[in-house]
Amino acid sequence: MTITLKGMTWDHPRGVDPLVACARLWQERTGVAIAWDRRSLQDFESFPVEELARQYDLIVIDHPHVGQITREDCLLPFDAARLAGIANGSVGPSYPSYHWQGRQWALPIDAATQVQAWRPDRLAAPAADWDAVMALAAEGRVALPLRPPHSLMCLYTLSAQLGAPGRVDGPELFDLDTAGAACAQLQALLPRLDPRCFTQDPIAVFEDMAQADARAACVPLIYGYVSYAWAGLRPARLGFADIPALQGRGPQGSALGGTGIAVSARTAHAQAAFDFALWVAGAEAQRGPYAAAGGQPGHAAAWEDDGVNAAAGDFYRATRATLEGAWVRPRHDGYMAFQHAASVRLNTGLQNGEPARAIVAALNALFRESLPA
Repeated sequence: MTITLKGMTWDHPRGVDPLVACARLWQERTGVAIAWDRRSLQDFESFPVEELARQYDLIVIDHPHVGQITREDCLLPFDAARLAGIANGSVGPSYPSYHWQGRQWALPIDAATQVQAWRPDRLAAPAADWDAVMALAAEGRVALPLRPPHSLMCLYTLSAQLGAPGRVDGPELFDLDTAGAACAQLQALLPRLDPRCFTQDPIAVFEDMAQADARAACVPLIYGYVSYAWAGLRPARLGFADIPALQGRGPQGSALGGTGIAVSARTAHAQAAFDFALWVAGAEAQRGPYAAAGGQPGHAAAWEDDGVNAAAGDFYRATRATLEGAWVRPRHDGYMAFQHAASVRLNTGLQNGEPARAIVAALNALFRESLPA
């Protein structure tokens, strides 16, 4: 009897196309078919994994969900004996970001963090530091996605780059002085940005920036999307680089993103699901069919591959230092609700011109409330 697995991923060519391509090859090899459904980016960040686990065998998740999903007991952990090649090939903290309470709950198939995007046809080089960013912003040439949760991701990155990454175990998430300085940096930039920034996620910013007549030539903090580094996707090809230096500090502390593939605890075909997940997260698939079909791999074998980099304008090598220094967000049960509430509160404070330290204090209060009793 032919086994057909059902998978759920996020609705973007980068999230769908590589999995469909790999599933086609996997069926040719093993006879196991995989039908992939997709959900919106907003659903991906908020829809309960527990409900998805009742309907799907394979689920693509992001790491801040792991505390919640382990409480709900909706995923199966991976067998540690089969994971060495993937663990050793992890780019930055992608692999350990799915490790929680001594078990591995997902395998990284897509690696991302906040990096810098720029227009090589408009600028001689990416912005080296925030002085350069502010100079470009004074000319109206800078954009920044601040739609929740991306405003909070920017605050995370700047706070960590200044030397005080968020304390994931609490009780205070942010150092008041350091995060206050990071928030002030965002406040200084705001008058030089298009007010639409509060309604834009990274995809919206990229779509604007990649048009021939776009004003923006630099986005200092934005989740990297390799799709926009390909020639011919849009009128203008975007370049990607490490985040700009801040007060002499290099590309450390960027808020990690990316996705991992997980196996539902409700599946009737656990072995088949594990076998595919292990293959698609491994070096062979990641630098081969996964990257070729438009994926943004999570394995170092792809990030270091000459052909993969050539097709993507050196996207991987140009942002690798930022990814290696990325910071893993909190993952406790209750974090996801905090992330949304904190992003909305931060934007309210930024738009109303509240004192930076008062905004940070309010975010710390929300974080304390989110921690398990």
